[in-house]
Parts: sequence; structure tokens; C-alpha cells
Amino acid sequence: MLTAIETTATVGANRQFTLDEDLPENVSAKVRVIVLFSEEGFNESEWLKAASKNDAFDFLNDEAEDIYTLEDGKPVRK
Repeated sequence: MLTAIETTATVGANRQFTLDEDLPENVSAKVRVIVLFSEEGFNESEWLKAASKNDAFDFLNDEAEDIYTLEDGKPVRK
């Protein structure tokens, strides 16, 4: 089973990544990396705005999909 962690990084002049955040301590093996970069200069807020207007996500407005409450789960702490 693969676990996904999303974070950002900076690509240096030698094309090596410098992560903007530390990885969890249990990550110590070889990892699979997917690199997403903008060829057209879109920033994150533009992507979020475009995704919020995309019909593919309309199902999230359905009340039947709203199955979690604030009482579910545990708070995320750093």
C-alpha cells in the first residue's frame, strides 16, 4: 500500500529538491515522486479557483457526500 504526502519543494540549479517541510520520521526508504509544475505560470490560487468551478467536483455539493463532522477524527498537530 502506498501512502501519499503532499508538500512543496524548490528545485535547485542542479535539479535536486529541497523540501519546504520535513517528512514524517517514519519515511526512510526509497520513495516515488510525482513532480507537478506549471508551464504557463499558474499559481496555486488559480488552480484552486479552476478546480472549484470544475463540473467533475459537483458531487461534493451533494448532502449525501457530507458524511463527516468536526467530532470525527483527531485534530492535526505539528
